[in-house]
Amino acid sequence: MTDKDTEDLSGLTDDERRKQGRSPDPVLPGQKAPKATPPRPVAISFWLWLGGGVVLILSYVQLLTSKSAVIDQYVKGTTDPKYTPQMIADGVTALLWYLLGGSIVFVLLFLLFAYKAREGTRSARTVLTILPIVMVLLIMVVAPIINYLTLVAVLLFVIALILMYLPSVAGYFPKAGRKP
Repeated sequence: MTDKDTEDLSGLTDDERRKQGRSPDPVLPGQKAPKATPPRPVAISFWLWLGGGVVLILSYVQLLTSKSAVIDQYVKGTTDPKYTPQMIADGVTALLWYLLGGSIVFVLLFLLFAYKAREGTRSARTVLTILPIVMVLLIMVVAPIINYLTLVAVLLFVIALILMYLPSVAGYFPKAGRKP
């Protein structure tokens, strides 16, 4: 055994243990989990992820409530005679419901990983870097139906992501220690 294996780590916080390349203390049944105290930018970022998620869901609810305008736009833009206005209406309605469901799934993922990032999990920050990119690509490829609320949500996500990469919070997301 080395000195590192025998040193007393019981008084260290989970963040201090992570910085040493160790896992956090386990929470045994009946014990309360330690409360994370994230830096202010990380805490603000969490609330921006939440706010952006609410705005994203509202944007697709708004599109669904104004689906007749969206359907009219697609009917006017379709010149192929084999697609009837009823087929287009059915397809657009289904698409809008799928987009609403997809936005709810993305928001739940954002909140899960934003919560984990608020606890200092570096991999959650990485996932939060990739998820909005995937979401925007899916929106652009599957259904380029974007309204101003969707743009506001994406802007909130970008600001939240920037806050998580500020130099002042770099120590809160420690790299995993490597064993030689």
